[in-house]
Amino acid sequence: MTAMLEPNIDTEISRIATVVADAAQQRGMRLACAESLTSGAIASALGRAPESAHWFCGGVIAYTADVKVGVLGVVPGPVVTTTCAMQMAVGVRDLMTADAAVAVTGVGGPGESEGRPAGTVIIAVSTAKGIDVATHCFEGDPGAVVAQTTLCALVSLRDVIER
Repeated sequence: MTAMLEPNIDTEISRIATVVADAAQQRGMRLACAESLTSGAIASALGRAPESAHWFCGGVIAYTADVKVGVLGVVPGPVVTTTCAMQMAVGVRDLMTADAAVAVTGVGGPGESEGRPAGTVIIAVSTAKGIDVATHCFEGDPGAVVAQTTLCALVSLRDVIER
């Protein structure tokens, strides 16, 4: 899936984070996140959302492979994979005793990594019912990729918890 950068992406990130907050509160859910290329942008958006102290457990910024492995239980190997994203989502959900967790890994750019082009992003959402995972190809500079990833991760989390 390819997404174009919207002019008001920060506003949309805040709006979707508020929707996630409302959905989590209505369902009595606790949420967490694990981030690689977004370096805390998802946690920041969730933490700014209404009543976050009641439903947001926290997040792990696992930028390096050794943190992914040592903290989140990711099996050593390539980290720009669906398997890694899924393991990150399960690992942070377990670590934080959350009901749902979103995880992102990928290549922010400007160059490729692990043979994957810049803009390749994998987003996984884990709940007790299973894991949703999708690979995306975003365009733009690293900042644009981070913003698009943050928005898409929040939308993915919203979609899973609203089911």
